[in-house]
Amino acid sequence: MKKLLLLPLIAVICLISCTSEGTAVNTVQNMKTPQMENFDKAFKSLNDPQNRPTDEEKSRNTSELSDRRKALLVPASKELILSSGVTEAELTRKTGGDMSQIIVWATNIYMQKSDEIRKNLKSE
Repeated sequence: MKKLLLLPLIAVICLISCTSEGTAVNTVQNMKTPQMENFDKAFKSLNDPQNRPTDEEKSRNTSELSDRRKALLVPASKELILSSGVTEAELTRKTGGDMSQIIVWATNIYMQKSDEIRKNLKSE
């Protein structure tokens, strides 16, 4: 008799546990700004077949992205940087229009905002 009562109790506890994990993951996704989501999408688009490195780009044996692939990330990177309160003039002055610097700056902002989201979730 105890086994029959214990089994549904364990099942309910597992169900509640799984449900709350999903809620936490969804909350992180929901807390991202549209600019952060666009930055995510831009990076994910690098894996699309048309955006993968060409044989020529692979033969260069460098870990740096090609200019073609950087150009895919720059619009979303600029958008993320500008959303943090930086002006277009300041962006141009600090990076000189260098795509690598823009992407690195945006990546740093993305990481800072992600850390803030995680800290906010932990404090709740």
